[in-house]
Amino acid sequence: MARIVLLHALVLFLFTFTSAIAEAVTLNVVNFGAKPDGETDSTNAFVSAWGRACSSTAPTTIYVPLGRFLVGKVVFKGRCNNKGITIRIDGAMLAPSNYDVIGNGGNWLFFDDVDGVSIIGGVLDGQGTGLWACKRSGKTCPTGATNLGFTNSNNIVINGVTSLNSQMFHIVIDRCNNVKLQGIKVSAAGNSPNTDGIHVQLSSTVTILNSNIATGDDCISIGPGTTNLWIENIACGPGHGISVGSLGKEFQEPGVQNVTVKTMTFTGTENGVRIKSWGRPSNGFARNILFQHATMVNVQNPIVIDQNYCPHEKNCPGQVSGVEVSNVIYQDIYGTSATEIAVKINCSPKYPCIGISLEDVMLTYESKQAVASCNHAGGITSGVVQPNNCF
Repeated sequence: MARIVLLHALVLFLFTFTSAIAEAVTLNVVNFGAKPDGETDSTNAFVSAWGRACSSTAPTTIYVPLGRFLVGKVVFKGRCNNKGITIRIDGAMLAPSNYDVIGNGGNWLFFDDVDGVSIIGGVLDGQGTGLWACKRSGKTCPTGATNLGFTNSNNIVINGVTSLNSQMFHIVIDRCNNVKLQGIKVSAAGNSPNTDGIHVQLSSTVTILNSNIATGDDCISIGPGTTNLWIENIACGPGHGISVGSLGKEFQEPGVQNVTVKTMTFTGTENGVRIKSWGRPSNGFARNILFQHATMVNVQNPIVIDQNYCPHEKNCPGQVSGVEVSNVIYQDIYGTSATEIAVKINCSPKYPCIGISLEDVMLTYESKQAVASCNHAGGITSGVVQPNNCF
């Protein structure tokens, strides 16, 4: 009798499992009216496909085949019945070349309040060169749109995506939990303004792996409220390096903590690993941060902490940063500096940096030993450290 009951249970399980697989759905955007000609507006097709996927309870793949699909601003809105939506892109999605169409919208492709969404492969082309030229000309221009944004979302995967020529930031993770970005390629001109590669803020448990970022601003920027961030195996350049901050722009601001950045190569960048905060009062902080295994190739500022950030000398002259920087480790950092001062640690006189550790740091300038400059900073060194300790 027990054997019969067990056999019945097994048959029921196999039937249920097979039915679940059979119910998985693939939605080709072409079947919703999208045209892969790069000219026909396919926005409504993507909106319709998302609506179908979001309302379904079965695992659903939205498929973007080979070709170039012109898409305007799209908000992929939750909350969905479905916690297993995959957007698989074999082709390319193009933003409108007229930057006024999406330039004041903040985002081009935007996911809000979703759970369990994966984006796999493909090219996202923001066609931002026209807006960059407008900004460099000094004219009044739109702020620009982020290529890909997630907010208030959980359990997100972005794998093998290429982001090209975003009008502004390329990828933004905001107020999210459990996000994995892997195999990301970011490409924009070295003089493109405000085109941060990946920006993370107010988010926890975010992982960024095996990515190549070339852009005109920070390769990766880490904003207030970021916790438990892991960054590994990143090639950066051109760009402004990997930055914690800017922090302390607001007085009431959540801090940054538990950040690991390891196995990086910076080539011809403005900065390597940087922490920066505004020179103004704030209750923010940056603590428990590890920069490990970094190669610098002709980097202007390989290691920098700047707590006196005050662009254009507005809203902060004469003030001091309230952001407390503590327990920051620089370990196995080596290569070449494009300037004589390879280590710049310029901290707040009111809230000095504490617990700074330099371990096995070897940086040279024009085949000579580089120089370090430290203000209001306390810490230790171990192993071979050049430039010499300035604590």
